[in-house]
Amino acid sequence: MSLYTMQKFFFALNRDVEVQRRYQQDGKERAKLLDTFELTDEEREAIDRGDIGKIYVLGCNGQLLMHFAALLGMPWADYISAMREGVHKFGPVRAGIYTMTTSQDDRIAGV
Repeated sequence: MSLYTMQKFFFALNRDVEVQRRYQQDGKERAKLLDTFELTDEEREAIDRGDIGKIYVLGCNGQLLMHFAALLGMPWADYISAMREGVHKFGPVRAGIYTMTTSQDDRIAGV
């Protein structure tokens, strides 16, 4: 599992304008950038597609992920919706601090 590496990528993307430029280039330049990080195929594909919901389910920290959504031009409400849709489409968050131990429909403490 390379959750740490995936989050390290987003940390770099959020702070380094050169990394942002290379990511936004798409194609070969983006591929070369992603090659510098040891990502799983699933992580790499989700990052390449800008799939916020999948990246969230893979365990990415929301503080890192929200900056990626902004880089993609995604409004806040759409970002929140994308995370929810990711859980519905791909299942519960698999790793990290957001790992889900209940389903989205479970009530906790009667709420």
